[in-house]
Amino acid sequence: MNELNTSVLVIDDEEMVRDNIEDILVPRSISQEQYGIDNAVNILFDAPATLLAPRTRNIPVFTVDKASNGMEGIEKVRKAVEMGRPYAVIFLDMRMPGINGLETAIEIRKYDIKAEIIFVTAYSDCSIEEIVEQAGQNVGYHCKPYASEEIIQLATKAVTDYNKLRNLEKLIESISKIGLNNHQLTSLLKNILEQLAGSLETDMALLGKLHDGFVYEKLFSIGAFEDKVNLEELVSRIKNISIERDEVIQLEDLVLARMDNYSVFALLKNHGKLKTEKMYMLKLFVQNAAQAIRNAELNEKLVQKEKLSAVGQVLAMVMHDLRSPIKNIKVITGLMRDEGDTSEMVDLIDQSAEQASKIFDDFLDFIKETKITKVSVNVNKIVSEAIKQAESRAGIEQVTISKNIPDSLVVPGDESKLRGTIINLVNNAIDVLHEKNVHNGAITISAHTEGKEVTLKITDNGPGIPPEIKDTLFEPFVTCHKKNGTGLGLSIVKQFIIGHGGKIAVYNNNGATFTITLPL
Repeated sequence: MNELNTSVLVIDDEEMVRDNIEDILVPRSISQEQYGIDNAVNILFDAPATLLAPRTRNIPVFTVDKASNGMEGIEKVRKAVEMGRPYAVIFLDMRMPGINGLETAIEIRKYDIKAEIIFVTAYSDCSIEEIVEQAGQNVGYHCKPYASEEIIQLATKAVTDYNKLRNLEKLIESISKIGLNNHQLTSLLKNILEQLAGSLETDMALLGKLHDGFVYEKLFSIGAFEDKVNLEELVSRIKNISIERDEVIQLEDLVLARMDNYSVFALLKNHGKLKTEKMYMLKLFVQNAAQAIRNAELNEKLVQKEKLSAVGQVLAMVMHDLRSPIKNIKVITGLMRDEGDTSEMVDLIDQSAEQASKIFDDFLDFIKETKITKVSVNVNKIVSEAIKQAESRAGIEQVTISKNIPDSLVVPGDESKLRGTIINLVNNAIDVLHEKNVHNGAITISAHTEGKEVTLKITDNGPGIPPEIKDTLFEPFVTCHKKNGTGLGLSIVKQFIIGHGGKIAVYNNNGATFTITLPL
């Protein structure tokens, strides 16, 4: 069990108030004579009475430091944090010479955002909402004159809250360091949603990904959230709101929590503003949940890297063994031509052997992450070659492939890798249409320029990408139960496109549409 932090700082320009709060929190043994003097002072000057009753077990043993003005208090906070012994509670007067209490609190927050600050003042210069907005979530407010019991209760509650939060912080921080695999990440996300909904006491919440361009992709939900809230309107509302990563904000009856790419929307039952302690706890939870998500994703990438390393070693051996037979195919077709065989079949054998050789080269490039060497590539030409290559694909007889690409469209790139990318996407579309028995299957390939970019789209009229793999489609070893799939095809495609400085995305719209964006 961690030792309780019961350190208190009193910042007040009145020495009598500073000493009085210290006497209340750290009572001294006094004589009967001094007791009579104190009582006389209390009567004459209406000063708070000192608590002389013996301590109960429930009251912590406080330590108290004092500062006579804001600047002295700020310096004491800075040094305490620097030494690793921060204050748990800070009692702060509002009106002081030099900088006032609110200004002091704002400066204190630059060094310590965790201390519980309690304003003790006879003047209500600012509302609690204004104070919270400027001095942080974990603040309190109490008016003078005060009773001794009230100071003890305030200090005890603040110390208890402070230490509870620190213990919870350490617990969540420990959990956030645990490595998780992809399946466990899904469970973690569901648990995060349930915990946030439970904390907010709501039965309507939604967790998903907020992509670039403010496109929201729902992952999990609780209750009939989408029936109550129009997601498009909601996303348009938050476009103009500045919300940092790992942050929580309240928008009237809606709470938005952002964790990297993941966002949670929760609809509150009551429209009132959330208490400062609850917002603080939510932010703490979100920050550590986000770290757990990052750790899970990093762990998954490390696992994939290990798999790819093993695949690379196997491919290197396979490539070494198959290189000679593949090269010999062209020698054999050359002999066939010498003997008078000039059929198209011989040319097709040559092309297939060359393509097989390039596939091996591309696999090895993927493992080694070989840099792209760019030349001028005619997009229409490589698309036509990809369509020609697909003519021997099983199921092609049920599919119509059409293209709409300007003849003169040229991009800087690696011709082999770009052609291989298109072949891969076209072949995948043919396989899906064939395996799902889609009659009158259609694949459309189009391209256009916009500004300094070229956008290439490959669209089919199949069933679309299954939701369970949509988020991980471009990751290695992800396949949709294909009979002959390795799960590396789209990973290679993505690496090639990123290597060209471009982007690739997929969405469902009466089929699957892959969009490739390349810089001109």
